[in-house]
Amino acid sequence: MAKTACERAARGEASSRALVGVSIRRARLVTVAAAALLLVLAAVSLMLGRYPIDPAQAVLMLVDRVVPVERVWTNQQATLFFNVRLPRIALACMVGASLSAAGAAFQGTFRNPLVSPDVLGASQGAALGAAAALLAGAGSFAVSAWAFAAAMATVAVVMLVSARARASEHSLTVVLVGVMVSSLCQAGVSFAKLVADPSNQLPAITYWLMGSLTGARMADVLFAAVPMAAGAAVLLALRWRINLLTMGDDEARTMGVNARRLRMAVMVAATLLTAASVSVSGMIGWVGLVIPHVARMLIGCDYRRLLPASMLLGASFLLVVDNVSRLAYTAEIPIGILTAFLGAPFFLYLIMTRRRGA
Repeated sequence: MAKTACERAARGEASSRALVGVSIRRARLVTVAAAALLLVLAAVSLMLGRYPIDPAQAVLMLVDRVVPVERVWTNQQATLFFNVRLPRIALACMVGASLSAAGAAFQGTFRNPLVSPDVLGASQGAALGAAAALLAGAGSFAVSAWAFAAAMATVAVVMLVSARARASEHSLTVVLVGVMVSSLCQAGVSFAKLVADPSNQLPAITYWLMGSLTGARMADVLFAAVPMAAGAAVLLALRWRINLLTMGDDEARTMGVNARRLRMAVMVAATLLTAASVSVSGMIGWVGLVIPHVARMLIGCDYRRLLPASMLLGASFLLVVDNVSRLAYTAEIPIGILTAFLGAPFFLYLIMTRRRGA
């Protein structure tokens, strides 16, 4: 059977040395361009808002944190810059990069382009934890902590049940168990909404489920940074091995790799990214499903280059969506609504064009 393009990328093969050079040059160019775009978007986002901040003021405020300079800004501008915009922009970049990396990793691990970061039930588990915390009257930080703990516990249950199931196809079993556990968590969230106080608890639960970065604080950034950094570091370290998982367990074993152990490490790392993202931002869909496809269209299937590009593109995408959500209307639009409006039509377009090209 002829090798597919992804299999050739996984083995590092090509028909000619020139073709490999072109592919690498294009991937590097796209990655550098994506990094530059992210930096520009972050800088512009810091200055955008109903209370604009001049570029010179933004630069001087950042420099003043290291070396004291002459103040050309007001205390109100400094508070807005450091306590509102900077944490929100940092969190948007972190969540976008994490969801995109988790989606790409899961798609390669399960060899299924329709897999999203919530395939193991992490998002629904986080929703159940957040709903329970809101019912208990917990504060914003406690809600994030409950959501993260519930997400990790949900995935642990999925892993435990899958390990005890007697099935020949372990990957399919994990997905099916994840769907079932997600349904149970969704039922729990529905029950929480049923018994919630309609005057304050129910609106809070509903708004959290729509996904938003409103009220992001530096404490949220620090809370999510540790699991995100751990998950991203593992995935980046193993990104070349994910290529082997895309070819199947038998092929991985011939290369001297324990496919089941590798798959477990990738799933745990991707779950850390997903749980940390959902715990601080709520339910934001489509980012981890669509962005990896965009990255594949630009640089191909090789995870050595696909994973970093997906993270950069995901951060830029969510940063743009967050800017639209806070500036397009007088009342802020939840990010989850906008990502669905953008992601679903684009994914339908991908499906239709791929079918015509098949």
